[in-house]
Amino acid sequence: MDFNTLKNRENNALMHTYGRFDIALDHGKGSKLYDLDGKEYIDLTSGIGVNALGHGHEALVQAIQEQVARLMQASNLFYTEPMVDAAERLANSTLMEKVFFANSGAEANEGMIKIARKYSADQYGPERTKILTLKNSFHGRTVATLEATGQDKFHQNFYPFTGGFDYVEANNIEDLKQKMADPSVCGIMMELIQGESGVRPLDPVFVREAARLAKENDILFMADEVQTGIGRTGSLFCWQQYGIQPDLVSCAKALGGGVPIGAVLSGDKAAHVLQPGDHGTTFGGNPLAASAAKTVLDIVDQPDFLADVKDKGDYFMNSIRALNKRSVQDVRGMGLMIGIQVGADKVMDYLKRLQNKGVLALKAGTDTIRLLPPLIITKEEIDQAVKAMNEVFE
Repeated sequence: MDFNTLKNRENNALMHTYGRFDIALDHGKGSKLYDLDGKEYIDLTSGIGVNALGHGHEALVQAIQEQVARLMQASNLFYTEPMVDAAERLANSTLMEKVFFANSGAEANEGMIKIARKYSADQYGPERTKILTLKNSFHGRTVATLEATGQDKFHQNFYPFTGGFDYVEANNIEDLKQKMADPSVCGIMMELIQGESGVRPLDPVFVREAARLAKENDILFMADEVQTGIGRTGSLFCWQQYGIQPDLVSCAKALGGGVPIGAVLSGDKAAHVLQPGDHGTTFGGNPLAASAAKTVLDIVDQPDFLADVKDKGDYFMNSIRALNKRSVQDVRGMGLMIGIQVGADKVMDYLKRLQNKGVLALKAGTDTIRLLPPLIITKEEIDQAVKAMNEVFE
């Protein structure tokens, strides 16, 4: 099928919720994607951080095929081995106690919100309900996670929200202390790297102070690792590089390597808060998604693999800095989660010009190019991408 025919069909059949690039993707292999005409692209998006193992990874394909033939879905009213395997794998790698499986990052974050509120209700009664998040955060697109998101632009047109949230200025310890002194606060949720708003790693001192205050006041510390988790930053979870131990952790995106899945990991304090009937989801932890997740974890959660991600991330960022381009205002990130600040007037133009040169990247915030390549990208492919950037950036 030709591109224009497909584009017209999409226009007639789908709600217009996305500003799509003018590319129709057909297939992929490794860190490369191919459009309908066979043009090759270096994929620096990985489905917005989803395809951690790239495209067509043999071990993942085999695991999915075998599970599809065996059992794809079963109600959570029954036991299934892949679900238990994946949960054990996550818990054992993080010193967390229990896992709840969902279907997406927003659902995982909603699960953390519910656990924090029920924990506080169980311990202190119904008055402690407020969740603190950070300004410029992003936590999802459901009504509750939109309200949790600390950006006004996402709050338009969807009122009334559920309430029960307040926002702390990132890296402002005084604001943090003031907001956490509120006796109605039961939890604080944060991304360790604010991805959507510009790939901005948080100050470790700020994060550790938030974790300390949370512990001191019996407030649950919740790490939103939907984008940063499963090896993206050079450790299985980003919080492991901050010297803290969260009470709750959410993950999704890369966990299934392309198969939709989300998860909430709980430490011992909140591991038994949810009881039968308190929470659930039809598809959570289904055998297909859980089998994919275990396969991804078996590959990614290895010291050599994670060290390689960190090394390639440093190599990528240093290569971009070495271009010494006037339009590159900042290069920041951790591992293979990288932001290139180029200015609001240039970001979309640069993305389109990179696309023309066979490199696919993303926007973050108003002025930043976001790179989320597959974790298996090679240094040779990084060099090819940087060569295109050298030709595009001023």
